[in-house]
Amino acid sequence: MGEPSDVTLLLAALREGEADADERLFLRVYAELRKLAGARMRYERAGHSLQPTEIVHEAWMRLTQGDVSWENRAHFFGAAAEGMRRILIEHARRRAAQKRGGGLQHVTFDELAVAAVDPDVDLLAMDDALKALEAHDARLASVVKLRYFAGMTVEEVAAVLGQSTSTVKRDWIYARAWLFERMQE
Repeated sequence: MGEPSDVTLLLAALREGEADADERLFLRVYAELRKLAGARMRYERAGHSLQPTEIVHEAWMRLTQGDVSWENRAHFFGAAAEGMRRILIEHARRRAAQKRGGGLQHVTFDELAVAAVDPDVDLLAMDDALKALEAHDARLASVVKLRYFAGMTVEEVAAVLGQSTSTVKRDWIYARAWLFERMQE
């Protein structure tokens, strides 16, 4: 096994309660978190009221509240992607509640472009389907969260999950089909 990354070392320092570990970690991961949030926001509807910086800061606040026991870089970025996903879901729920349904349209994945994200996907229906997928197979749900919500490439997801790229590709194809079927119901 290789040497731990500087992020993993900073996570260990944070766990051990070092005084400025949270600030050093934030400075080290901010650009990557901002990149993930920015990638996801490119696929949101035009005029979205959340900005990538807001998502990063909200996710950071949630990540650093309470017990911070991430094992390594992959675990941390997985938690960050999940936090960003939840922020977007909560925002969509508030927006839908404000509009009393707001004419949300049920739109599914584009069959042809594997990495394409449709800005009109009903995030609430997607969240329900994703919860069902997580109950069915947690690894598949993780692949979807990292690919769809965090905007990671297959190679990045493979590195985060410790899987081969071919496994992640198969999981992504299967998970998309599974979600497509669930969202059609």
